[in-house]
Amino acid sequence: MADATPFVTLPAAAASGLAPAHPASFAIGETTFTWGERTYVMGIVNATPDSFSGDGLLASSTAGTGDRPPIAEAILAQGLAMAKAGADLVDVGGESTRPGHQPVDEGEEQHRVVAGIAALHEARPGLPISVDTRRAAVAEAALAAGASMLNDVAAVTDPSDALFRVAAEHAVPIILMHDRAEARYRNVVAEVIADLQRALERAVAAGVPWERCIVDPGIGFGKTAEQNLALLHELAALRLLGRPVMLAMSRKSTIGRVLDLAAEERLEGTLATTALGVAAGVDIVRVHDVRANLRTARMADAIVRNGSRPTETRPR
Repeated sequence: MADATPFVTLPAAAASGLAPAHPASFAIGETTFTWGERTYVMGIVNATPDSFSGDGLLASSTAGTGDRPPIAEAILAQGLAMAKAGADLVDVGGESTRPGHQPVDEGEEQHRVVAGIAALHEARPGLPISVDTRRAAVAEAALAAGASMLNDVAAVTDPSDALFRVAAEHAVPIILMHDRAEARYRNVVAEVIADLQRALERAVAAGVPWERCIVDPGIGFGKTAEQNLALLHELAALRLLGRPVMLAMSRKSTIGRVLDLAAEERLEGTLATTALGVAAGVDIVRVHDVRANLRTARMADAIVRNGSRPTETRPR
């Protein structure tokens, strides 16, 4: 007897609706990133005086060279050091996003980041640079200076979609980070995924190819420590979005809450989240301490990723 159960066929030209096991590769600047092959390491360059982690370069930069301002020299030095330590890309930001941070105006944010991005791009043209911002004008200036990706910290909360349009116009990838004004959730994991899905749809509507988007669950943004831990426990669920996942957990306050440690003492806690993030399938870890996190990610990759093989076969 014929099957009487009704079935549905795909509309003409419709995608399958099934997320791939691994997102397709794409280029950031001159570098092609092959997702699922290994975990990439992004170095954090904070051109601010008030970073929560105590690494704000504006507080420590004192001397410039020629026409280059001191903060640009500091960005250049830190970016080059991170590249030497093995960073696959660096993320430069000029406005702190920690709770209670001091907002800066658009002109000041540009002053903090643009010359430094230009200097770093000139020194290492093959190093992908992203700009961490919520302002379209800053994004435009950073891209003109040599940045090749946007890190949109207001992707979920900004209704203007301004950075989406900048990414579309310049044909560059964009990271969509989750945030909420208040930590109000019925189901934090499900709602973070739903919010990011809506942000992806808005980005696509603004002209950004779906294939060029990266998602970030926004650990520490609009979430309690308990909600952050719940998200970390269920990180693998973000793979349902079908996009590369970035984990930015480095030195975050949740580590401090769990271990009762100041920001500068949270390396081991960060490394634990990096290893567990790799096991959950994250594609990028955004970190302050590049070398230690790189080694952790490589070891975790050798255990978790299919096809990874140790390079040293002799007992040590």
